[in-house]
Amino acid sequence: MATTADIVTGSSTARGEPRWFFGGLVQVRASAADTGGRYTLLDVRMPPHLAAPLHVHHTEDEGFLVLEGSMTVQVGDRTVALGPGQHAFGPRGVPHRFDIGPDGAHMLWMLTPGGFEALVEEASVPATAPTLPPPDLAPPADVAHIVRRHGNELLG
Repeated sequence: MATTADIVTGSSTARGEPRWFFGGLVQVRASAADTGGRYTLLDVRMPPHLAAPLHVHHTEDEGFLVLEGSMTVQVGDRTVALGPGQHAFGPRGVPHRFDIGPDGAHMLWMLTPGGFEALVEEASVPATAPTLPPPDLAPPADVAHIVRRHGNELLG
């Protein structure tokens, strides 16, 4: 469980600044600072056909709620297609990945405990407009190291 010392405070990301993160537009709607470290809530928009690499969260559980559009989520050896109003759960320690459908997706991600916004801040850039990022915008060159430092791991 996160302690007060673990809580990220005062960052522009934690205050909901739009960020371009792994090909999508992300805004922190609730940070660890807002929730006593219990969870982080992200508002996420992804373009059509974006594919997240296989990765694992070692320190947090992750929930995906699709608001608009669609996605296919693979968690461990299970794959599920999600549309508006549907949810998938990715427990910590279980590798997962997703593919966004042909119309893109608008989702809420909830991660417990809180603090994931620190990874979002370090592995993204401020959005110059509240739109999807340019398709040629790449994550930082040392993104695998950044992800590991925040208790996660890129597997593929």
